[in-house]
Amino acid sequence: MFVKDTGTRPLPRRTWRLRLAALGSALAVAVTGTVVAAPQPAAAAAPNYDGDPTQYWNQVLVDIFRRLNGPDAAPGRLARAAAMMNAALFDAETMYRDQWRTRLYQPYLQAGRYFSLGETDNEEERVIGRTAYNILLDLYGTATPHSPSMTSLLNQRFTHRFGTSPTDFDYLDLQVVSSVVQRMRQFRSGDRSNDTTVYTPSTERGAWRPTGDPNCTANQHAVTPNWGLVKPFSMTSGSQFRRPTPQQAIRYDQLLQTAEYQRQVDLVRRFGGAADTAATRIERTTEQTAAALFWANDVDDTYRPVGQLLVHTGQVARQLNIVDRYDNARLYTLVSLALADAAIAAWDTKYQTVIDLWRPESAIREIDPAWRPLSVDRDGNRFSPCFPSWVSGHATFAGAWAGIMTRYFGGDATFTVDTEDPTSPVKSKTFTSFEQAAQENAQSRLWLGVHYPWDADDGIAIGDAIAGHVFTNELTELPATPR
Repeated sequence: MFVKDTGTRPLPRRTWRLRLAALGSALAVAVTGTVVAAPQPAAAAAPNYDGDPTQYWNQVLVDIFRRLNGPDAAPGRLARAAAMMNAALFDAETMYRDQWRTRLYQPYLQAGRYFSLGETDNEEERVIGRTAYNILLDLYGTATPHSPSMTSLLNQRFTHRFGTSPTDFDYLDLQVVSSVVQRMRQFRSGDRSNDTTVYTPSTERGAWRPTGDPNCTANQHAVTPNWGLVKPFSMTSGSQFRRPTPQQAIRYDQLLQTAEYQRQVDLVRRFGGAADTAATRIERTTEQTAAALFWANDVDDTYRPVGQLLVHTGQVARQLNIVDRYDNARLYTLVSLALADAAIAAWDTKYQTVIDLWRPESAIREIDPAWRPLSVDRDGNRFSPCFPSWVSGHATFAGAWAGIMTRYFGGDATFTVDTEDPTSPVKSKTFTSFEQAAQENAQSRLWLGVHYPWDADDGIAIGDAIAGHVFTNELTELPATPR
């Protein structure tokens, strides 16, 4: 807001607050869709600003993940939501830092100063929280055929944090939040995330086909087959870091004839099965079984693989004493941007290359019809995720996460993180480096029986390349100001 200089005394802050309120919420809603309302007469409860605000709203996001079902819980959709919320949150925080001349980093989309009524009433907390709330309301405020509306959850979490309703008037909605939310909304409009074109796989031997698991009986069950075409958050395209096809094959019959393919199928058969059969003795160790289940989180009511890595980000930040709000906002945003592009890159490889490779169980059951993967749902059904095998989404996410964390913290660290998979025999594990955690995450997919070794290796490589790109190009340090 610009105020014409008339040479008279400036208006008191209380007068400006009343005049801003008098603008009314209807203007903001009409222009931006952001939720604001006129001041409420009821006395507000005391706010509960316990812990870092960025971590709080990521906990809210992860709780939403636990409540989503079917295609709403697809990895790419979850990663996109995390990137949208955290990048918008960071831009709002950057505007706050601009206002008080403490900005150190470039925004994701745009920043700039705003007319402030003064550093009062936890303005930074409100800028972050109101932005996060409105982005999440955009994404999850409406019920779908698979998942309920999350509006009640969001309202409850907002009120718990602030002691007020999200519809209560706040001048920061007009000054900061509405513009940030609108920019993110426009940036992701038409990004192809709503493309529901059904996938038609090749009928060749070696090409992906439904595995016959309860949720994977037909071609239309293939999960988000067009996600590799979604507009990236930082990459130039989904194929920017694409790896050569396994054994550089251009045909399925060519790949299936190689000794390396036969070796990898045999490894999954011996190490990834649920139990011994007449044809196969399982050689997986107890420790490998524990790792396979620790990193799974593929079933409903868990935080899913994307949510697990967001939770791990917060756990590491707290253990390594990241207490500054600005630092936490930047860390989560870098991680989320990398995870979002990791999903796009992995799905580009799965569906947009000449090799849309079948799952190990499809190959192994030609040899051993009784073989089933270790992977299991809450009803005891053995399953493989319903999309092509090469590359592993878990591994690509793991490489992206570890790549950002290593670059952000400047090297290795010792940390303890957890799991929500209901079958995991351990609930937490300690690692001595981010790479160690990522490698175990990637290799766990072989021990779970749902991926080949090259799925893990190529996924890690793609993820780390994305992390390097994001860290180099996004939220970069401002040039030093000459003295």
